[in-house]
Amino acid sequence: MPPRPTLAGDSAPPIVEPIRFDVSALPRHQQFLAWRNRVGQVIDVLPTLEQTRNPFHAYFDRYAIGEYVFSDCYSDEVTLSRSIARISQDNARAVVFQIFLGGDSGSVISHSSKRPGTPLDAGIVAVDMDQPVNVLRRACRHITFMVPASHVTPVFADPGILHGRVLASALPAVRLIVARANELLRTIRSMPTPERLRHLTSLLTLILAAFGEEAGLSGSRSALARAAMFDDVRRFVRANLGDSTLSPESIIDQLGLSRPTIYRLFQHEGGLGAYLQGLRLRAAAAELVRYPSIPIKDVGYAFGFGSASAFTRAFRRSFDLAPQDLRQGETPAARLDRSDWVE
Repeated sequence: MPPRPTLAGDSAPPIVEPIRFDVSALPRHQQFLAWRNRVGQVIDVLPTLEQTRNPFHAYFDRYAIGEYVFSDCYSDEVTLSRSIARISQDNARAVVFQIFLGGDSGSVISHSSKRPGTPLDAGIVAVDMDQPVNVLRRACRHITFMVPASHVTPVFADPGILHGRVLASALPAVRLIVARANELLRTIRSMPTPERLRHLTSLLTLILAAFGEEAGLSGSRSALARAAMFDDVRRFVRANLGDSTLSPESIIDQLGLSRPTIYRLFQHEGGLGAYLQGLRLRAAAAELVRYPSIPIKDVGYAFGFGSASAFTRAFRRSFDLAPQDLRQGETPAARLDRSDWVE
């Protein structure tokens, strides 16, 4: 049957086809590697010998709508890694929300490939693409919703504070978000662009409200006060990051805050000291790549580390590689490609 002609005044919106990628038609020994190559544009997929030999099932339908990227995905079990070396080499800067459509994803998340994470009841996971992360994700179908960091700041003044946060699948807010996301998947192809943007913005508002409630940054006058206090601390830390005397104690003294209050604000990051050191190390990593002629020890001194050895130890603990390895473009995926793959 020929396509129906479009009549003058016909208001039926066009069907918008997503960008689709599916490995099912490939020979089985190519399926995982093809998925790794495609997804590897934004995050490393760490291989095992078994995955490269056996069939691997994976697909995505991807929509780029305004500043949003919205993808319906399925993959068999995978280990994903976004290292500080990888971050220094690309421009993928966004906050990603993974919404698991079948309930608990069985994910294990850690900030180091050498340290085991804890299995999570993950209904929704937030990842800041500007920070390292390692994820073991069981076979599941999920939505990947990528948004600019600026769209997160109305609730989280520092979008990086979302990194690694998880909402449990049983939460009423998560069940509502999953239902809305499923409905959007059913209707998005036939929506005009303004309506798609409206629905995605509404979905993001629900997600941020749920994470804000979980973090205690919304919902009451005291929550608003905590949010303002967190913003004050964040701005002060960033403005004084190069001050070698900056410490949790000096921040508490200069801002006149109580230690218990500071602990509650930064509990998810392991405390204010861990938050401060994480910011310093990520800033130092960017400087190492941006200015390759500056001695490593001088970069460490510039961000408050008292010696080259102290800087190297802290850097290696956080990122699983030494500062000089970063300058040479070392990544976990590159190490695996030069050695035996994960058994």
